[in-house]
Amino acid sequence: MRLSGLSRGLILAASGLVLAILWAPLFVIALYAFNDRRIQSWPIKGFSLQWFGKAIDNPGVRHALLTSLEIAVCAAAVALVLGTLLALAVHRFAFFGRTALSFVVVLPIALPGIVTGMALNATFRTEVFGISLKLGLLTVIIGHATFCIVILFNNVIARMRRVQGSLEEAAMDLGAGETRAFIDVTLPQLRGALLAGALLAFALSWDEIVVTTFTAGVGIETLPQWILNNLSRPNQLPIVNVVALGTILLSAIPVYVATRLSADAGAPLSAIDEP
Repeated sequence: MRLSGLSRGLILAASGLVLAILWAPLFVIALYAFNDRRIQSWPIKGFSLQWFGKAIDNPGVRHALLTSLEIAVCAAAVALVLGTLLALAVHRFAFFGRTALSFVVVLPIALPGIVTGMALNATFRTEVFGISLKLGLLTVIIGHATFCIVILFNNVIARMRRVQGSLEEAAMDLGAGETRAFIDVTLPQLRGALLAGALLAFALSWDEIVVTTFTAGVGIETLPQWILNNLSRPNQLPIVNVVALGTILLSAIPVYVATRLSADAGAPLSAIDEP
């Protein structure tokens, strides 16, 4: 379809407006991270790297960074295992309630974070046979895994629907067992989807704060929580801007890699599907 010059101009203008709305606030935070003054004012009078050094030397920032990394890695690992197993079960087996199971698995990511956080907090505090979970690192990982599983489930099941089952059947006809056929034939085709899903789950857990607030115990502070707790302190504001910039970059990297992996993983199948 050929567009007129006016139509192309309107589309470009609309695209530019959307990008400005999405990226302008992040660009402002990035500029303030280099501000040489503690007070945020526009235009910026001068630029400096002094706050980056102070952010690195801040023990609270380092502790929150390590905590966020530990939670994100663990939540992504749990989601990788459980999300993949769920996707395999839903895709490969016909059983009563399969559609309902798919809905139940995906629902947590659609619920408001505050509702999920309240539900998890109440569950962890409820005693069952005199046993209850103490809020801490484990409860935060469990809370994050509830919505990270959705990412892996969607990625894997979407990929499996494009995998040719006849290849695995051919391997079994040639003498490979069911497990060996899955490992040698199907799993390599799922590798890109698994890695992309794990990276997206890591990014989702990395910047989560609502569920974390309800499931973290005393002494647990992630990087987003540190930002929120120090945002109202004028002396800490320049360091907060630096930490926010670092959080943005560390969120963008896994998302970018996951996007590239998903695109690369889809290319071979597209070629196979062509007549």
